[in-house]
Amino acid sequence: MDIKRMTLFAGHYGSGKTNIAVNFALWLAGQGKKTALGDLDIVNPYYRAKDSQKKLEAAGVRVIASAYANSNVDVPALPQEMYALTEMMDTCAVLDIGGDDRGALALGRYVPAIVRENDYEMLFVFNRSRPLTRDAQSALGILREIEQACGLPFTGIVHNTNLGRETTAETIVSARPVLEELTRFSGLPLRFTAARRDIAPLLPGDIGEVFPMELQKTIW
Repeated sequence: MDIKRMTLFAGHYGSGKTNIAVNFALWLAGQGKKTALGDLDIVNPYYRAKDSQKKLEAAGVRVIASAYANSNVDVPALPQEMYALTEMMDTCAVLDIGGDDRGALALGRYVPAIVRENDYEMLFVFNRSRPLTRDAQSALGILREIEQACGLPFTGIVHNTNLGRETTAETIVSARPVLEELTRFSGLPLRFTAARRDIAPLLPGDIGEVFPMELQKTIW
């Protein structure tokens, strides 16, 4: 897998981007890379990267999040420390971007520095099991809304069709026709398919690169 210094995950609510961001940061740390995870998801009421902070820090991952994450503050301010993610050139930074275009607005203030460095991946997390991304055109609409809101174009797609603990290999494989349409319509390459660790070996060899991961929290 070709790793950029900054990897950003964004997608609609329930796409599973936070689970992927957490697993990706843990994987980077497991590769011996100095890693930090920035939780920019200030609008998700269910699961945030900060919920896995103890596990991340135990693995050596620095977690940067609002002090008001998981509180009753509607839109918590992002800490000044978040700017460090664009400055720590010796660190692999993983960013969890808030769902849909409103959540992506929080990323906008960091975009100039990200573009200036030009060592990033902006990945759209696609989950066909979610109501608003069941077809390629709908998913493409969400993708474009996020791009417009944050001012940063996507560079690739992550396939994460799942039903939480009810996911089977067939759940993932069945979404392939829609995924292929999405890559064609968007012009973006598929970077990898995320799958629960016990399912990953059951996927066909022609599905592309598979990223095995652990579910951090079930919200279904």
